[in-house]
Amino acid sequence: MEQKNILVTFPVTDKQKHSLEMYAPGSHFLYRPREEVTTENVHNANIIIGNVTPSQLVGASKLEWLQLDSAGTNGYLDPGVLPPGTKLTNATGAYGLAISEYMIGVVLELIKKLHYYRDNQNQRLWKDEGHVTSIQDSRTLVVGLGDIGNEFARKMDALGSHVNAVKRPSDKPEYIEELYLLKDLDKLLPEADIVALCLPGTEQTRHLFNAKRIKLMKESAILLNVGRGTVVDTEALCDALEKGQLYGAALDVTEPEPLPPDHRLWKFRNVVITPHTSGQYHLPETLNKIVRISAENLMRFMNHKELRNEVDFTSGYKK
Repeated sequence: MEQKNILVTFPVTDKQKHSLEMYAPGSHFLYRPREEVTTENVHNANIIIGNVTPSQLVGASKLEWLQLDSAGTNGYLDPGVLPPGTKLTNATGAYGLAISEYMIGVVLELIKKLHYYRDNQNQRLWKDEGHVTSIQDSRTLVVGLGDIGNEFARKMDALGSHVNAVKRPSDKPEYIEELYLLKDLDKLLPEADIVALCLPGTEQTRHLFNAKRIKLMKESAILLNVGRGTVVDTEALCDALEKGQLYGAALDVTEPEPLPPDHRLWKFRNVVITPHTSGQYHLPETLNKIVRISAENLMRFMNHKELRNEVDFTSGYKK
């Protein structure tokens, strides 16, 4: 079997190292945290498992395959970043559990006003915040039905919500009532109580949720964004919140990111903001899944087989 120089940039245990190395015997593995990776490390690698700074890839002529530890491919598809012929795969399938549970958590936080009660607790204030709503019989619209969107849709259906989804043409899962195309989005927004954005950051999705689309939503609706901050026009969202056009929002991603301390988005009591932490490796099973995906793909690559989660350079999605 041909020997390769393999750079791994996410944290792994000795057991996880073995699960990778067993598929490329005799190859040289370099384990280095992403923040410590040098351009020389990148340019010496035939295979990179894990994310690196896209600019470090320019001129990496030895690179044959990059396995991302993210589902998103931002920056890696830009012209001139990856050498011609390089294969690119992502970690689709690793994040659905962690992020969908986060989404359920923030939906409940908002509709039950738990964030208000937390604020009150911090002020030692015993105050009834009044009317709440329920997931039962709500209408959920999932925009982007990949791994994360599917897992969230499945959970919302189990909790009694009527779930519709927007995605590219495909078969309809049983937990989705109706499957629509992106061209149908504007007619769906006025009916939804919960709008969940699970989209990658591409030129096609940039500011998909602009002032016009946000205005189409109910005043009683909640907007969730766990994909990329660029999908939502932040200033338009702030304007809508100031005018009371939305019940609330939960944002694990923002534009800009990190969100500056003086940004007006912080001031809204009905917005839950987390610093892009719903995924990452906070849930250990997420990293376990990434290692399993990477190990399977390493086995496939070394045996000249088709890779799992190979990315289409035109769409930015997996093929």
